[in-house]
Amino acid sequence: MSSNSKSVLFAIVLCLACSLLLTLASSGLKGYQIRNINLDRQKNLLRSAGLIDDQDNNTPEYIEKLYYKNIKSLWVDPSGRIVKEMDRGEKDLPIYLYIKDNAIEAYIVPINAQGLWGKINGYLAINKDGSTISGFTVYKHSETPGLGGEIERSWFQKNFKGKKIVNKEGKFVSISIARGAVKDVIQEDLRVNFVDGISGATLTGKFLSASMKDILKEYESVSVKFRQNMFKEIPENNSAGK
Repeated sequence: MSSNSKSVLFAIVLCLACSLLLTLASSGLKGYQIRNINLDRQKNLLRSAGLIDDQDNNTPEYIEKLYYKNIKSLWVDPSGRIVKEMDRGEKDLPIYLYIKDNAIEAYIVPINAQGLWGKINGYLAINKDGSTISGFTVYKHSETPGLGGEIERSWFQKNFKGKKIVNKEGKFVSISIARGAVKDVIQEDLRVNFVDGISGATLTGKFLSASMKDILKEYESVSVKFRQNMFKEIPENNSAGK
């Protein structure tokens, strides 16, 4: 066999060996990767509910235990009625409930919004009054670091706590990101519906505000039930989507 043939054969064998090793590594790590994805989702849901802080260094076991103790998931139809997983339709929506002492403290809405450069994924927690935001987190985005990427910072996310998705008449208006500091650019009677914007990232705030309004409008039937104290059912299992 010529030296060129040996070189080609060696390259082929090496490629096959590397491919096999990569396949085995990928298969072996798949379970670990899935668990990490689930843990990150659970951690952000807990953060939005105020059960952990973003600086807490909790073990995976603690996160899982805290999540299953306090967070319940379910699906609702466009009218806000709970539907069983087997009966889900295309228009049904996932929500999460924060349960404390066998009572609902808040409900959490998945945020799958459009940013300037791509999707922004997070969770928005709303108090059981159906009007007041109790927490907001972002766990995935494509915004520019130091600019729009500031949406992942705790200083930005904490601005949402205590804000309202309804105006003083109780009408749904959503929550919006101001073009600067709220106290400087928004009139006083509207400030409860705005959070401080990010300097140099006006478009990120604009896109996120528009998407959040569309998302919260879809969940408005659920919010109305909470405002009217008509949403009290607690599911027995965790079945909602991500």
